[in-house]
Amino acid sequence: MLRCRLIPSAVVTLMLLQGVAMVLLFGWYGHLMPSTSTAPQGKVHVLLLSSWRSGSSFLGQVFSQHPSVFYLMEPGWHVWTTLRQPGARALRMALRDLMRSIFQCDLSVLEAYTPDQRNVSNLFMWSNSRALCSPPACPLTPRHSFSNETECRRRCDARGLQKAEEACHSYSHVVLKEVRFFELESLYPLLHDPTIDLRIIHLIRDPRAVAKSREQAIRALLSDNALVLEKGGQKVTDSDLRVLQEVCRSHVRIYETAMLKPPDFLRGRYKMVRYEDMVRDPLEEIENMYKFVDLEMSPQLQDWIYKVTHGKGKGSRKEAFKITSRNAEDVSQAWRTTLSHNTVKRIQQVCKGAMSLLGYQLVDSEKEQKRLDLDLVVSRKRYQFSWLPAITTESPML
Repeated sequence: MLRCRLIPSAVVTLMLLQGVAMVLLFGWYGHLMPSTSTAPQGKVHVLLLSSWRSGSSFLGQVFSQHPSVFYLMEPGWHVWTTLRQPGARALRMALRDLMRSIFQCDLSVLEAYTPDQRNVSNLFMWSNSRALCSPPACPLTPRHSFSNETECRRRCDARGLQKAEEACHSYSHVVLKEVRFFELESLYPLLHDPTIDLRIIHLIRDPRAVAKSREQAIRALLSDNALVLEKGGQKVTDSDLRVLQEVCRSHVRIYETAMLKPPDFLRGRYKMVRYEDMVRDPLEEIENMYKFVDLEMSPQLQDWIYKVTHGKGKGSRKEAFKITSRNAEDVSQAWRTTLSHNTVKRIQQVCKGAMSLLGYQLVDSEKEQKRLDLDLVVSRKRYQFSWLPAITTESPML
């Protein structure tokens, strides 16, 4: 009888070949199976997508003060102020990749955009993040307490980003606020990434109110204006309405992509919010946003939200980038008594299509503009922002 004797090296080779075959088989089988999210430990990633002077700083604080949230305000500022490119289009991929890393709590990506001897204070508007003022990033503010920005700036400016990265890993939600995306397509790789459970909250505001608010931050917006108009490095004059027109166009593009003909992977991961609805009924609107991203409202947060939206402040140039207690609904209507009707007409001309699509009524006269009893925001009950069939629609004229 013939006997087959295998020498040890042959046995090892056979076992290796068998192992490789099993890996290839399971890899091939895995490609056939539908992909599911494998975001680490159920971590949720939230993008607050908006534009300048639309109330996004307030919305950011609504999330930042939540004890389950690690929040950063506009990390894209670092990309726009560091890379020398002609405009927003050329910078969108770098911005997207920066956000991917931060969502995964890899803050080393920020080292490319900050000084060699970096502190936490090198991060844009860092003290707006309660998480950077709380353990493990800083011992100042207990996680279930509200942060004090002034004290945070004074006591939490740590060297290096290691503690900030450690903090990011310790939260269930990573929330980034950004005003530098003008379409959704460049975010598709994040929506496809199985390690990122991305939810997008798209905040819009009446462009007439945006124009009024921009007056309080003219100089601060000059370099951003040039990039929006694809004229980086140039001096851009008389640009406000052109920038506003681009912002209105971007809201239409984003809305139509997400609501009129959405790809399947975007369904259930996008929510549009109007600033006016949020300040009229802040508790209900914010609780709905929390539910959308799997956060819970607490009595402490309810009390904070009510106080910050029902104060006596009216907003001012000194408060242009600060969250102070003010009557938010009155502030949202301030444009009606302070902007000239000629200015309002010009804004309506460049943003007419967007205003019609998003539920903002036009005014035909100065008298109509100043009639504060006349509601210019179409009721949510009449204007439902809901999923529509994937049909081809013609974009409204802007």
